[in-house]
Amino acid sequence: MGRREYIVATGVGLAGAVAGCSGQSSTESTDVVTETSTESGYAVSMEPVGEATFESVPDVWVANNGSCADMGIALGLEPPEGVWLPSRYHTQYYDGIPGVSVDGSSIRQLWGDSGVGKEQFYEMDADIHVMDPNFLRSRGSWDRSDVEEIETRVAPFFGNSIFSTGYEWHDYTYYTLYEAFGKLAQAFQRTDRFDAFQSLHGEFQATLGDVVPESDSQRPEVAIAWAGSDEPTSFSPYLIEDGTSFKQWRDLGVRDAFAETDVRDFHSDRSQVDFETLLDIDPEYLLLRGQENKTRAEFEETVVRSLEADPTGSELTAVRNGNVYRGGSLYQGPITNLVLTERAASQVYDVDRELFDRQRVADIVAGDL
Repeated sequence: MGRREYIVATGVGLAGAVAGCSGQSSTESTDVVTETSTESGYAVSMEPVGEATFESVPDVWVANNGSCADMGIALGLEPPEGVWLPSRYHTQYYDGIPGVSVDGSSIRQLWGDSGVGKEQFYEMDADIHVMDPNFLRSRGSWDRSDVEEIETRVAPFFGNSIFSTGYEWHDYTYYTLYEAFGKLAQAFQRTDRFDAFQSLHGEFQATLGDVVPESDSQRPEVAIAWAGSDEPTSFSPYLIEDGTSFKQWRDLGVRDAFAETDVRDFHSDRSQVDFETLLDIDPEYLLLRGQENKTRAEFEETVVRSLEADPTGSELTAVRNGNVYRGGSLYQGPITNLVLTERAASQVYDVDRELFDRQRVADIVAGDL
């Protein structure tokens, strides 16, 4: 029994002993959400952590990334005490939502030069750690005993890495965005807000049906890559896959320019492509990640201008036609997905209207259902 009297059952090994599907479900269902009542509280099950039992609703919490953080904001929670990299939790996406705002500077950065230290978990003294312990072990240099120590002495881990399906160690179920969101709603006992968001999301998807052309040939061909500088000359390619960080592009039915080439996904081998490779592929649209801290104008004045000035880059169809855009965050929750999908629709389909009701989002967050 942990310090806050949380109990984490070990029915599913932390190393992912239970084999799951290799990709995400194609639907945003919540059939996998499981909650049971116990004599001392309630329990919620999630791979790979198994069943977590709570004697009371968690209050102080920590998140792995912006996906989990946004889910909590959507549930009307206070912001998490910490995330791995606050710079990648783009709270400016809330600017258009009335009454919803998060001060990212107040959120603790968990990742440092040597990884993620255990001491800060004691200092934050959270009631729940909304993160996949296997990601922590893979990227944070922890071992199983470190995970068990924090679970026993502080609070349980409750999360599943879903933003990308490119990690070899992730051999258990990948949840869709709304499946994971539903589980978090169970853990925080705010399923009414989840139900409202799921209804809104369904209506949003129906609206997208009027935006996306029926024929594949009428849908744009895009290349998504990471470009972390103002004057990029090489790019880290991303193939559109089942992870939640590509949800807006899947929902908009775009064609992946890298998919039929020899280009490998960045997650597979940290590959890079140069201007010559991009010119050989010559996508209609170039969508660059790593640029979300810039406004559209700042992006054009730096990155786009540098592409236009490069002898090879300027020959790209996307550059010549003015179709180079910010490619969206790696991490999406229910609110940020609405914002990014609407923005993406304006980029590749020239949609110039709002596709979801901002006030309704604000009302759900506030619990005005």
